Amino acid sequence: MTSKRPTIRDVAQLAGVSHQTVSRVINQYDRINPETRKKVDDAIEVLGYHPSAIAQSMSYGGTRTFACISPNLTDYTFASMIEGAETYAREHGYFLISATAPDASSFQNLVEQLVQSRRTEGLLVINPYADKRYLYLPKDVPVVLLGARPRTKGLASVALDDKQGGYLATKHLLSLGHKQIALISGPLEEDCVQDRINGYKKSLDEAGLPFEKELIYSGDWSATSGQVGVENLIKQGLDFSAIFAQNDRMATGAIHFMQKIDWRIPEDVSIVGFDDMPLSSYFNPSITTIRQDVPILGHNAVRLLINKKENPGEEIQQLLYTPELVIRNSTSEFTNKTLYLK
Repeated sequence: MTSKRPTIRDVAQLAGVSHQTVSRVINQYDRINPETRKKVDDAIEVLGYHPSAIAQSMSYGGTRTFACISPNLTDYTFASMIEGAETYAREHGYFLISATAPDASSFQNLVEQLVQSRRTEGLLVINPYADKRYLYLPKDVPVVLLGARPRTKGLASVALDDKQGGYLATKHLLSLGHKQIALISGPLEEDCVQDRINGYKKSLDEAGLPFEKELIYSGDWSATSGQVGVENLIKQGLDFSAIFAQNDRMATGAIHFMQKIDWRIPEDVSIVGFDDMPLSSYFNPSITTIRQDVPILGHNAVRLLINKKENPGEEIQQLLYTPELVIRNSTSEFTNKTLYLK
């Protein structure tokens, strides 16, 4: 049988004070007798009482609630960002609402509802430039962009250096002797996609190799689009010995399809993914990828949001985190046996 979770009234009874006094101690009011504060703290420790962020928010006179809006909750990166944001918010006495807005219209409606109802004191926005949803960012509550670089200086943000990620992925393949490197990207209208392509271009340029547009296939981040991307390259009869897939899901789709047609990975084609999803190290072969510490992005986005709320006059921060190359078994050196399509 599960034991009953202690309440604020249980703490009050054990400490011999009113529940209002317990609330004042929890919320750090100054005018509390030190002896009374110790009684309450001791009772909290004995009972293992943990005040909820919502209950604390009411005592502060504000909602102490933030909202995080993302296009969906099924994407690994989005979900991990939100998990990191929720953890940091909870640890600092805030409550985080997670909501989805699949398009600009639903984003606009959701933002208006949150702001007009005064249900949130700050907003985290994931993927703000998809469908031009950035046009509907509110002016009267603090906003932090999560996972995207701002296009203006007036917005706080926490993002990954996607250009560096694309550069590292391509440079690794070049270092193995590959010169014909195909690219399976996400949707071309997304800033992170263009940044990763620019990193790919930079690495090719440093190696003295041309950028060949026909070697790029634009997918939608799904494993299926990774498969379709490889099929498309094959149908065009393009030569390639390696692939840079802009996320691990597309990499898994590409690998699955190539294995179905008896191509060996990495002996025939090497492939690099992006994100370092948990599945990537268990896939066969394990996937060489670009790692980003996604939960840390969520942590720091909430940290910036709290700072913007509590110190509105401070300089706006735009944080950019460096990715890391993780080498596994899906890449190997180019040899004369490496497959080129004819």
